[in-house]
Amino acid sequence: MWYFIIAILALALFFLFSLHGRMGHSRLRKFRKFAYAHRGLHSENVPENSMAAFRAALERGYGAELDVHLLKDGNLAVIHDHSLLRTAGADVQIEDLTAADLNNYRLENGETIPLFSEVLTLWGGKTPLIIELKPTKTNHAALTDTAVAAMAGYAGAWCMESFDPRCVHHLKKQHPQVIRGQLSENFVRNPESKLPFVLKWVMALLVTNFLTSPDFVAYKFADSQMLSFRLCRKLWRIPAVAWTIQSQEDFDAAIADEQLPIFEGFLP
Repeated sequence: MWYFIIAILALALFFLFSLHGRMGHSRLRKFRKFAYAHRGLHSENVPENSMAAFRAALERGYGAELDVHLLKDGNLAVIHDHSLLRTAGADVQIEDLTAADLNNYRLENGETIPLFSEVLTLWGGKTPLIIELKPTKTNHAALTDTAVAAMAGYAGAWCMESFDPRCVHHLKKQHPQVIRGQLSENFVRNPESKLPFVLKWVMALLVTNFLTSPDFVAYKFADSQMLSFRLCRKLWRIPAVAWTIQSQEDFDAAIADEQLPIFEGFLP
């Protein structure tokens, strides 16, 4: 009986310890002054992750969240999905294309899929950027290294985040100077999640934090009452980012809860 109790206590202590992160990154303070347009300030006539969406966000003084993928030629493209089917109407994978190939595919407003370098030139450090790394099964290290290299000499505030703990762990080991964040949600109740059942729990409970030691956790706002997320914030004082806020009411609630808001569908 005592062995059982000791084992339960040991598991509980390991769980609590596993939620820790790297606390007190001084450069995170710069991010608190802004709200972040999800995939740029997109709307019915302005596609997500388009240059038009990023220009619109800048015009209103917002920061932005964006997604980067590694192209076949080593360049980086800004697009959310691996497939171009939803955003550009073509059943091809972004990782199979080169920068030159992007000229063959158009977003709904006629623009091409932007290169990360184009967005950085437009942005010019005016407001902070939250850069989400979107790896394939095998390119997490190459994607992360390329994205960090692209930021060399960039003057503005920026950080990187990913759902994939391998990217966050690679940042920790190879690029510790970079502000890094772990993206997550309650995958267990997400019917669209393709993760194996065990991984759904592992990711939802944030137990990979003991390997990645994130500077912040970006958790789905609708799931923000998840116990593991609350313990991570309460016990370890890890800053929180809320995605994706879709109403002024939720925006105000996120701010009141000291969560950095990533929003879409309205103007806060």
